Amino acid sequence: MATKHEQILHYIDELPVGEKISVRQIAKALSVSEGTAYRAIKDAENKGYVSTIERVGTIRIERKKKENIEKLTFAEVVNIVDGQVLGGRTGLHKTLNKFVIGAMKLEAMMRYTGAGNLLIVGNRTNAHELALRAGAAVLITGGFDSEDDVKKIADDLELPVISTSYDTFTVATMINRAIYDQLIKKEIVLVEDILMPFEETIRLQTTDTISDWLRYNRETTHSRFPVVDQNMKVQGMVTSKDIMGHDPDTSIDKVMTKNPMTVGGKTSVASSSHMMVWEGIELLPVVDDTNKLEGIISRQDVLKALQVIQRQPQVGETIDDTVTNQLVLTSGKTKGDPVYRCEVTPQMTNHIGTISYGVLTTIVAEAANRILRSYKKGDLVVENMTIYFLKPVQIESMLEIYPKVLEVGRKFGKVDVEVYNEGVLVGKAMMMCQLIER
Repeated sequence: MATKHEQILHYIDELPVGEKISVRQIAKALSVSEGTAYRAIKDAENKGYVSTIERVGTIRIERKKKENIEKLTFAEVVNIVDGQVLGGRTGLHKTLNKFVIGAMKLEAMMRYTGAGNLLIVGNRTNAHELALRAGAAVLITGGFDSEDDVKKIADDLELPVISTSYDTFTVATMINRAIYDQLIKKEIVLVEDILMPFEETIRLQTTDTISDWLRYNRETTHSRFPVVDQNMKVQGMVTSKDIMGHDPDTSIDKVMTKNPMTVGGKTSVASSSHMMVWEGIELLPVVDDTNKLEGIISRQDVLKALQVIQRQPQVGETIDDTVTNQLVLTSGKTKGDPVYRCEVTPQMTNHIGTISYGVLTTIVAEAANRILRSYKKGDLVVENMTIYFLKPVQIESMLEIYPKVLEVGRKFGKVDVEVYNEGVLVGKAMMMCQLIER
């Protein structure tokens, strides 16, 4: 039976997009306490189908698919720019396709403004009205208001008119940054994107016996299954190793591995792969906040996803991308020894103008990864990194990175890395990696 929390989430999910939600309304409709209703609404907001806006309230918005994550709703725009909704509140759930900066004559502005757009403009009332009639929402900068008849048109057409105290350039930068951050999130594959869902997951109950395991094993040829209680909460994992030597009538809860490692749906695939490699796990149960089973992921699923990540184009550039793109391969003193050069750019420095320690460790890790990949084809998982010392390096310095493979086996590699600046040793580290064959 579903918990009160799950019932509320289901109720919110079934509400029409654009519907206004309140704690009191939810509590009254489902006969729950306001505290329970509040926690469920916050959970729905975290899951991305509810948005709370100051001075407006909480509204049901469209749940985003992975491929459309870079599109913002007007409700999110209000929060990004600390805006005030002047009209058209019922349209806050809609998504914007692009934003247009109204820094031109009215006729030219309208040529670029269409349905699903957001016109960013100052106190130009004519532009506000024409944009709304063209199917676009309006964001008024500089803290200006709009005319009452414009607000009425916005209400009738269900297109938001938003006011913000920021200037046009700042607003455009903030929205662009938000879209850019969404693009980076889009590239990060999460467990929920690849899991085998609950409905398809074969699981055993704590009251089942080893004979049930044997039956599932014959039917599926799989040997690992999660074990759940009557509330579908994960209690253990059972494998062929656990059941060996036991009577078929033995209860599963007597032989299973209790309190197994689990992951949540929002855990990244990369983090899950590290966990599986370090612990030697082939199968991970995926659970919600209450430890209820949502599905499973296998090591094979994770490896396939990691290979897809490596092939897909990079759209949003992270700090790691900026750093690793600066690494250029040059020839070493001895023929065949790789040496990497890297210039310290302003983005790589801290507040006093020297290279950030995080950036320097990223450089060391990337150099070690590259040299190990020349020995072994496959994916790498950093097991540990020992940094012996780091010295400050100022902005616009040119670093030389010397990675040297100390030892490499079938499933591990050890690399020593030295970093020089103008012939002076400024960093030394050693890195151990697990190697995952493709």
